[in-house]
Amino acid sequence: MDITGAVERFVAGRWIAGPEIQDSIKVAKRLNRAGLSVIINYLGEEIEDKAKIKKTIDVYKNLIEEMKTNRINGSISLKPSQIGSRINAAMLAENYSKILDLAEKEGIFVWLDMEQPETVAKTIHLYLDAMPRTNAGICIQAYLRRSGKDISSIANAGGAIRLVKGAYNPGIHGYSSRADVERNYRSLMHDLFIKANRFMIATHDRRLIREAIGLSKSYKKTIQYGMLNGIENKYAAELAKSGESVSLYLPFGTDWTEYSYRRLREGSHALLLAASLFRNQSV
Repeated sequence: MDITGAVERFVAGRWIAGPEIQDSIKVAKRLNRAGLSVIINYLGEEIEDKAKIKKTIDVYKNLIEEMKTNRINGSISLKPSQIGSRINAAMLAENYSKILDLAEKEGIFVWLDMEQPETVAKTIHLYLDAMPRTNAGICIQAYLRRSGKDISSIANAGGAIRLVKGAYNPGIHGYSSRADVERNYRSLMHDLFIKANRFMIATHDRRLIREAIGLSKSYKKTIQYGMLNGIENKYAAELAKSGESVSLYLPFGTDWTEYSYRRLREGSHALLLAASLFRNQSV
């Protein structure tokens, strides 16, 4: 018996919808019934094979169609390295534009995920080049020192921002301690209320969420909240029931290893992640 493999599948199964598009649609329907929106991501990253990139584009095309057909309340999210950034900038821009066009036709919002610190500048450039789009948003990571300036430039362009703590290794580019990341997240969150009109506070930290709810009343801004599927689903449903707009990040696919390991390595809320493996998160 492959015990290691069984443990890995158990861990992945808590956060990932399953291997196929229909698995994500099935989970999305259940979450929608609980008042939650979804951000569906097809797993895969660091792709250097053009055939696999083409397959990824086709999967997103089919996903968009299935979301429209099934009237899913949600958006999609993709990584630059799964649509061509490892090949060249021209392919990346072409594929990103193609997905945005397909999604815009069906009224679906597209989030651009952020990856390693070394790729941040190119990812933001890609996003800003696509403006002024109303169906496109970008992820900004609080563990990076540069994120304050990035929020200003994106907000000035009218962009939409999903603020996360960050799950990659910051290296020399950012903060490594939990306290520093949380301090910067709070500072960036305040910046968003001052500078931005479209943004999502993506965190499981209930203190930050309560603070954001207070700020939204003071600034009279309607915002969204985001969490990872399988971590705090019941709390997310409670927030939605109270009138807040909440989305769960819902991955699907077979390339789940890196995603799951990053979640487990994410020091900003490692205890919460570990606890989520043994709590009933069904809604």
